[in-house]
Amino acid sequence: MALPPPNHPCWQRLASGALAKIKTQHLGTQLMTKRLERSTDSVAVKAAEIQAFFTKWEKVLPSEVQQLSSL
Repeated sequence: MALPPPNHPCWQRLASGALAKIKTQHLGTQLMTKRLERSTDSVAVKAAEIQAFFTKWEKVLPSEVQQLSSL
């Protein structure tokens, strides 16, 4: 499954708290999730960071990428 485009609403939902619902064993994803939960950055900044992260790690995180659109 391909990543949703950068303008897809899932990135905003993830940045607004849905990221914590992703089931993952990947340490990097878990650390990013915790850091963004505590971050005071805007939702748009968080969404861009999440999208960039999954773009970089798409091949390593197929099960996580599959969950993105359903959150």
